[in-house]
Amino acid sequence: MPNVGYMSAATGNVQRAAAVSAQRPPLVTRPLLVRFISIIGAEVSFYLPLSVVPLYVKSSGSAAGAGAATGVLLAATVAAELATPRLVHLAGYRVSLAAGLFLLGAPALVLLKPVGIAVVIAVNIARGVGFAITTVAGGALTASLIPAQRRGEGLGLVGIVGGVPAVLCLPAGVWIATRWGYAPVFAATAAAAMLALGSVRGLPRRHEHGDPARAGVLAGLRDPGLVRPAGVFFASAMAAGVLVTFLPLSATAATTAIALLTQSAAATAGRWAAGRIGDRYGQTRLLPPGLLLCAAGMAAFAAARSEALAACAAGCFGIGFGVLQNATLATMYARGAAGGYSAVSAIWNAAYDAGMSAGAIGIGLVAGYTGYRAAFGITAALIVPALVPARRDRRPPEAPQPRHREPRQGEAGTLKGAPEGADSSPFVVPRPYTGSIQ
Repeated sequence: MPNVGYMSAATGNVQRAAAVSAQRPPLVTRPLLVRFISIIGAEVSFYLPLSVVPLYVKSSGSAAGAGAATGVLLAATVAAELATPRLVHLAGYRVSLAAGLFLLGAPALVLLKPVGIAVVIAVNIARGVGFAITTVAGGALTASLIPAQRRGEGLGLVGIVGGVPAVLCLPAGVWIATRWGYAPVFAATAAAAMLALGSVRGLPRRHEHGDPARAGVLAGLRDPGLVRPAGVFFASAMAAGVLVTFLPLSATAATTAIALLTQSAAATAGRWAAGRIGDRYGQTRLLPPGLLLCAAGMAAFAAARSEALAACAAGCFGIGFGVLQNATLATMYARGAAGGYSAVSAIWNAAYDAGMSAGAIGIGLVAGYTGYRAAFGITAALIVPALVPARRDRRPPEAPQPRHREPRQGEAGTLKGAPEGADSSPFVVPRPYTGSIQ
């Protein structure tokens, strides 16, 4: 006679294992791996020529045009970011991402031959629009591919995938240009985006079905739950803009290189750590510590007198900046309206770019009078007021409640109360791929 107690215990163990599996869905799936290809291609295509274009313009005899070329790139990026959610709503993620990659890469081919400053500016406007579409549409698609329960960890992983090529390509572009000329840089810029474009066909077809009036950028800007974390991130991005703009002017080349490399590595590590910690204890709990680390790092730059102290300051700021990157974005995705991933992505990216620009321009107006070290101290002080909205957001956002209905005859239902992943369906839908990495 079968041991009823043993069978009951075994059944209970199976049910508990199933519940745990439902609570911790796979993080890296085949569609996300395919998405990594377009992330890497877009980052390479954007950062490889970023510091090369000003050199290209300056070599043609237009020193003033070098700054204008970068300025219009950033301005076009911010403007297009705010308009991209409408494109995503009309065309879907895949078409929008493909259009963005094409505009990001193809115009660079125009620069293979010497051209005037007007043509360079036109190319950078097109590339800025392409980068905006790529980051907003691609970022929204990425969020839809990550299970909601592991969103912070997933965004941290995405930050590593995109951060490494960004760190490597910025100096690599200048090195290639000085060694072999400008043409290889612009050819590689176009090739990276075009190769990434080929991966878009492997991404799932998804559209945002939310009401644009309720899930659009304007609606998001009226939502305090989105504006507060965006404002917190704006403050840290402002400080980052000050750092990358004025550290090279206030320190030796060796100190600058060590500090910026340390900052980039620390930010990447901070994003990953924030993702894992935030998923367990709440993303909003990380906002005040992230701001304090950023402020402490900037204050340390004001007092740094050696390479070692500058590296420590950069590490402190980098960790805080990485923490805020991940925590604010994860918080905003959790609070965004249904079908509003692209609007959240647009607001967050606009806060990033606008903050960087505001820091470089605003502090630049006073640095000439105060000196660069005092400017770093002023920047640290400007971060502190952001603690007010950060402390208001200390309570973690409520997790989305799973929808449930009793399965019809012949359907396989999920466990009641099982948390949902990235898909909105309450049922386990067979996928056209198998296997994943935890």
